[in-house]
Amino acid sequence: MQHNAVRMKRVLTTPALVFFGLAYMVPLGIFTTYGQVTVLSEGHLPVAYIITLSAILFTALSYCRMTSELPLSGSAYSYVQKTFGGNLGFLVGWTQLLDYLFLPIINYIAIGIFMHEAFPSIPMGVIICATIFIVTSLNILGIKLVSSMNMLIILMQLVFIAVFLYLCFQTTFTLDVDALLVPITFAQNQVSGLFAGAAVLCLAFLGFDAISTMAEETKDAKRALPRAIMYTVFIAGTLFIIISYSAHLIYPAWQDFIPNTDTASLEVMKKVGGALMASSFIMAYVIGVFASAMTSQASIVRIFYAMGREGVLPKSVFAYIHPRLQTPVISIIFVGITSLFALVLSLSMVASMISFGALIAFTFVNLTVIKHFIIDSKEKVSAKTLFTCLVLPSIGVLLTLWLWTSLDKEALTVGLIWLSVGAAYLALITRGFRKTPPSISAEEVDLIIG
Repeated sequence: MQHNAVRMKRVLTTPALVFFGLAYMVPLGIFTTYGQVTVLSEGHLPVAYIITLSAILFTALSYCRMTSELPLSGSAYSYVQKTFGGNLGFLVGWTQLLDYLFLPIINYIAIGIFMHEAFPSIPMGVIICATIFIVTSLNILGIKLVSSMNMLIILMQLVFIAVFLYLCFQTTFTLDVDALLVPITFAQNQVSGLFAGAAVLCLAFLGFDAISTMAEETKDAKRALPRAIMYTVFIAGTLFIIISYSAHLIYPAWQDFIPNTDTASLEVMKKVGGALMASSFIMAYVIGVFASAMTSQASIVRIFYAMGREGVLPKSVFAYIHPRLQTPVISIIFVGITSLFALVLSLSMVASMISFGALIAFTFVNLTVIKHFIIDSKEKVSAKTLFTCLVLPSIGVLLTLWLWTSLDKEALTVGLIWLSVGAAYLALITRGFRKTPPSISAEEVDLIIG
């Protein structure tokens, strides 16, 4: 059949993957949830980022281990499916779909909000629909085109960030230690708010695991993927902490962002450089979020492709690769259509939903490392392996579970409903769990990995 005969082209290298991950995260994407998390953390956004980065680093190491072992485009779905079996693999993959489906949507909402601020005469819905059409068309044309655009867009954002930081420190430069410590010192009664904010910020780091979905389009994937994952996490985490710290110094009155947290970043930009800086920010931000929309759509399509190839989703739709373009065209169009939910959902709701799915995936990727390298190992486990494949992933599990309990009730409710729908669908395709879910054979996995 065609989904077996036609495969995706291996064109990506480590630098291209890093740019892909950074484009996915959007260096300026810190401003998507800037107001929401600044209010949740009561003005301690840099600390919330440090908490999230600490949790993410342990999980990123687990992704590195699994991408080296199983460089498949299904990411967490593939790792859990091959390690814990089809039923649990499907449920993790189903939950993973939640955050990956919502990621393009949050980008489209953000573009709509900020473009409408710049051009109030254009309805927000028109802006969102036009952006979905353009992004979908570019993804149909191929990942190489998307990758080339990512590099240019990331460089533009880095230039803007350099200007922003320069203006911040030129305006607020002080040797007053107390003033410099305000963004990073907090009281005991603010800890729960910090963790609630940190839970939302998981979506800011999703670019690192999105890299793993590009496994089947990467040259020398077993080496390139782990390197790209760690480079991306360190670069993005450092940028997020520096930018959030600088923004708080320039605009410490976080209470001003209540109740309209969505456009808080515009107030910061106006304080830094007036109307011109605010206009420049909108341009740089929208371009960056556009790149994230392209890469996030590309990633969810690859997960659909992996699940379609396994047969747990309809193969004729999700495992189809266009013979000339070598892209999963039908899946791309399907994601474009589902992205129309951006017309009716709120930014804060979508942000929380993304983090729900991400934290489930992160937890189970850590667990797959423990099971694959420790429990299932047929050889004597060394002290080094015990540390890297038991201790570190266990810390990753505990940290992600802690963040998971900090999510708001609405996100937990919707997430659990989504999970229940997935369980019902799984019961249907496995005839009440009496059959194992369909999957590709070990021989096919070896063929894909090469």
